[in-house]
Amino acid sequence: MKYYIIAGEASGDLHASNLIKEIRKSDSGAVFRGWGGDRMLEAGAKVVTHYRDVAFMGFTEVLLHLPAIMKNIDRCRKDILTFRPDALILIDYPGFNLRMAKFAQNHHIRVFYYISPQVWAWKSSRVKKIRKYVERMFVILPFEKDFYARYHYPVDFVGHPLLDAITPGYPFMDPASFRDRFGLDARPIVALLPGSRKQEIGRILPAMIAMAGDFTAYQFVIGGMSSVSRNIYEAVMKKNDIRIIFDHTYDLVKNAHAAIVASGTATLETALLATPQVICYRGGYLSFQIARCLVDVRHIGLVNLIMDRAIVKELIQNDFNPGNLKAELSRLLHDEGYRAGIRDDYQHLVMKLGGSGASARTAAIIVTALKNHRPV
Repeated sequence: MKYYIIAGEASGDLHASNLIKEIRKSDSGAVFRGWGGDRMLEAGAKVVTHYRDVAFMGFTEVLLHLPAIMKNIDRCRKDILTFRPDALILIDYPGFNLRMAKFAQNHHIRVFYYISPQVWAWKSSRVKKIRKYVERMFVILPFEKDFYARYHYPVDFVGHPLLDAITPGYPFMDPASFRDRFGLDARPIVALLPGSRKQEIGRILPAMIAMAGDFTAYQFVIGGMSSVSRNIYEAVMKKNDIRIIFDHTYDLVKNAHAAIVASGTATLETALLATPQVICYRGGYLSFQIARCLVDVRHIGLVNLIMDRAIVKELIQNDFNPGNLKAELSRLLHDEGYRAGIRDDYQHLVMKLGGSGASARTAAIIVTALKNHRPV
């Protein structure tokens, strides 16, 4: 069967690639095409548009790039019709993907949604569109099933796919090999994860880098992504001696003493790797003011949302300043009781995520539904 997958960012690309691998186990003749990244490409999909070319964030940024976004929507629609898949599989990325869901359903293409948009945080009105245009929704956070039940829309809680990616047998580099490979010295490591979009990096990385001068007993290392041009990082780093390591984020975080992490999927990855962290975020002024009026959540960090309490510190917008960041990082590095408490909370977090196998469960339901030629 033919599958068209749309993933608009790095985390979606990762989860889509694992889903592709699982679908192949049940459908040996599967053909994949879509929008995504390098991981989908490695899994055997034909990637017609890379997410780095369509990643716009924030209200004002979206408005500024609206003509390009509309062209992308039209181009994607045409490509879907040309490919004529048996199923359209959408990965998060709601502003774009909900348009594609409506378009596909109107053209009698079956629509599956893996990883729900954060409609529980804002724009809950989107649930009406999801109910109308999406045949099956697969959610990965434990509280999402109850949220959708309030709207009389049954969904499948399949567990979190990061538990498939970061398995007990993951081939991490040992500390000595890691330091030797990347030319690091013996000082403890502070990992800097500034996000996967150039707008995030430009706003968040400078404050992260600024901490290096206050903690000279530690070496600060940036977890870079090859989907982002090296020039983007270097423009922020200027001529300091902070090392940047591309595409080895898990090894970096696993070998780090602490991490400064931009809000997003990386906060959960850091928790699964048991590294104490501080979550930070700074958006455009206008975008942040609009979001503050619309978003209905007590926390922004994924780990805190799942636990429904602040298990790690969040420094958001104006709170993300040198004084606050220095104080929290100092506590993370030096207060062993504080570090132990965070790690204990991480263990409870893992228990709430439902165990591994999210990709396999999702793939099985999709393939069964398609083979039966009707919803299951």
